[in-house]
Amino acid sequence: MPKVSTIRDVAEHAKVSKATVSRYLNGSLTLPPETAERIDAAIVALNYRQNSLARRLSLGSSETIGLAMPDVANPFFAEIADEVELAASECGYGLSLCITRNQLERESLYVGWLDTQHLDGLILVSNRPDDGSLRNLIGTRGNIVIIDEDIAGADVPKVFVDNVQGGYLATQHLLDAGHRRIGHVSGPRGLFTVQERCEGYRRALAEAGVPFDEALVRFGSYDRQFGASALAGLLELPSPPTAVFAASDYLVVGMLETLRERAIGVPADMSIVGFDDMEFASLLMPPISTLRQSARDLGRKAVGMLVARLAGDTPATVERLPVRLIERASVAPPRER
Repeated sequence: MPKVSTIRDVAEHAKVSKATVSRYLNGSLTLPPETAERIDAAIVALNYRQNSLARRLSLGSSETIGLAMPDVANPFFAEIADEVELAASECGYGLSLCITRNQLERESLYVGWLDTQHLDGLILVSNRPDDGSLRNLIGTRGNIVIIDEDIAGADVPKVFVDNVQGGYLATQHLLDAGHRRIGHVSGPRGLFTVQERCEGYRRALAEAGVPFDEALVRFGSYDRQFGASALAGLLELPSPPTAVFAASDYLVVGMLETLRERAIGVPADMSIVGFDDMEFASLLMPPISTLRQSARDLGRKAVGMLVARLAGDTPATVERLPVRLIERASVAPPRER
């Protein structure tokens, strides 16, 4: 295997110091023509290939931003990642995808990369309640943007969707169909999105004059297994719901499994509205009415805010993106009982 030439080899061949070669290649030093020619000739003779990462780091920039998120198996997160990569590339940045698996240790690692010049900035998606550890870790860093879930107390730019309006529209849609016993199945109680979507649910009930019944609400996790078990519990109530607002389309998948096992039809016997409008929502049987939040808009807005932040001292603003009710075939008036 041929020896890879180093900057030291170039310096020795051109009879100059290593620092002179480095500064010349970085464009921070103007040399006499004959000296520059010797260095250029040495580069050609030795087939030297400059380490572009080392060059960028020497200039104080990696020209790379990071995207830290729990996983990419979730279609919602995958869509965010795809749009962040595209938007970052358009702004002249590379993307480093950092998978945290919702573990504080991994989140801490990637936030720490900001201190080692691995990354110029970081877009952070945390999907678990924070006890203050992550907020303290972020501290006064100005090159972080938080999206989707809030980290309370972190004074950095943030991009969220209008979760309260989403919960309100979902519940109102079921109320408009004639339902009054409306259940709500959601994720971990301590999550920002969970609290806001439940607030919208309660607001719609209150406006319609329907009393809030805590027995109809289930908090757990944003996955299909919890959706299945939560709905099973609701169906065991003395007066079960005739409709359910699920705070995630993943929850709906599990709920449909429970309903099929019990031969309960949708929407004939149970109406359902989800949240996210993941691609599979339109492919389920029946296609699910849901609240559309744009993962791509979240990702692109986050990149824009981060790039602006890196370019100057812009304020730590909070942006809210709109949601939209997508009506499909999972809602109908309640059956007479």
